[in-house]
Amino acid sequence: MNNHTPTEWIKSSHSGPEGGNCLEWAPTYAQATGIVPIRDSKHGPRGGPTMTTTPAAWAAFVTGLKA
Repeated sequence: MNNHTPTEWIKSSHSGPEGGNCLEWAPTYAQATGIVPIRDSKHGPRGGPTMTTTPAAWAAFVTGLKA
């Protein structure tokens, strides 16, 4: 990632209180930078590995999940 660090992570409403098998993403960071950070929700506030993608790829992924 670049010099900015995501501070607001959003997880699926389908994720349980323990995180489950869900992903989190940082929409504010994505809007500001054009880079969508994604991480495993089980890592929660501790962080953990983060991968990045483009907004178009993220939108296609989410659309595919909803289908």
